[in-house]
Formats: sequence, C-alpha cells, structure tokens
Amino acid sequence: MDMARDEGAEQALGAPGAGLAERQLGATHRGWYSRGYLPHCDHPGLLQSITYRLADSLPAMAVERMDAELGSLPPQQRVRERRRRIEEWLDAGYGCCVLRWPEAAGCVVENWQHFAGERYDLIAWVVMPNHVHLLVRVYEGVPLGKVVQSWKSYTGKKIRGMMEDGRAGARRAQEDGVWMREYWDRYIRDEDHFDAVVRYIHDNPVKAGLVAEAEDWPWSSAREFAGIAERLLGLPDR
Repeated sequence: MDMARDEGAEQALGAPGAGLAERQLGATHRGWYSRGYLPHCDHPGLLQSITYRLADSLPAMAVERMDAELGSLPPQQRVRERRRRIEEWLDAGYGCCVLRWPEAAGCVVENWQHFAGERYDLIAWVVMPNHVHLLVRVYEGVPLGKVVQSWKSYTGKKIRGMMEDGRAGARRAQEDGVWMREYWDRYIRDEDHFDAVVRYIHDNPVKAGLVAEAEDWPWSSAREFAGIAERLLGLPDR
C-alpha cells in the first residue's frame, strides 16, 4: 500500500501531521508491519477500523479448508476473499458466543470508554456475540497494537471470571483463552470510506439477523452517533 496516499487521507480527515508525530515519538509507532498473516498500520492520528474476535469463533477445520481453497488466488484477492468468508462465519454465531452475555458485552464497552479521550477517540463500535468492530483514532504516543493488547488483556481476565460458573460452552472457551491473538485494522481513506465503515459497524447486528433496526441492538453506538462525525472530522453540518 502507498504510504503517501495514507498521509494524504490523514491530512484530509484532519489528523495531526506526520512530521509532528515523528518529532515527538521517534520510533514509538511502527508504521506498516506484520506479526504473521495480517498486516497492520500503526501511524498516529489515522482513523482505524478494527475487528477482533473470540478464540473459538471460527471452526479450525473450516479455516484450514478455506486457506487451501484460496491458495491459488493472487495475494490481494486472497486476503479480501478470506476476510469476506470469515466475516460470514462470524455473523453465523459460531462458538460459545460469550459476548451475548450482557455482563461480558458491557465489560468490553466500559473498557473502550474508560480510555476514550485519553488514548484515542472512540467513534463507532459494536459488540457482536463472538466478535467486535470499532472505529478509533489513536493519539500520538499510543501505539495501536498496545491499545488492542490492553483491551484484550483486561477484558479477557474479566470474562474468564464470568465463565467460572460453567454456563454452556464457557468451560472450553476458558481453557482455549478468550480472544484470538490477531486483529484486523484498516485505515480510513476518505469521507466516503468513513461513512461506509460506520454503516457497516452499526448495521452488523441487522445483517446477522439479531435485530430489525441498528438502533435496537443494545451493544452499539448507533443510537448515540449523531453529530460525532461532524465534530471529529471537522465537517460542516449536513
């Protein structure tokens, strides 16, 4: 991906200039990097769409079969198709779906909100039964990977404690760990992309057949989103 294009999108969306970030942070933010299969972009001030999921949210054999089927595709096409299929599986509600418990979903949301305005702007979010989506802008000096790691670490401990009562499926999930190690992130290119990502996040419960209207899902920012885009992006009122 073209970092020059990234920086152009960053400036258009009102993020801090890269020069200021570099002077203040040095090597704190890693830019483009990979810890395995997924690439990550850690650059201060970018609007980022983030997805992470429960450790048992996908059937391992199905993932292995999918990777074998997609192995002959060109790399970029393979990544897109892999993500599309995984999102379909996630919406089907595979695994223990511990995030359907109000106390577990509430723990995730409260943790996001705790550091909002201190480490990042929390713009849009949804907690699904076995995965989460959110849109954030991480501040200078706060590496994205460490932010996601802190979310998983804190909520993982809390949710493991909730699993100790032995509700259906919880014991196995507790033994396997709560969260999958990796996560997806995608920087927001422009205003149209921003709007599309917000719609996707808020409409995910509707797409998965959980509610008829996005505002009906209790673990989502859909009901409180009005005005946030204009304030954070510096856009004129519509």
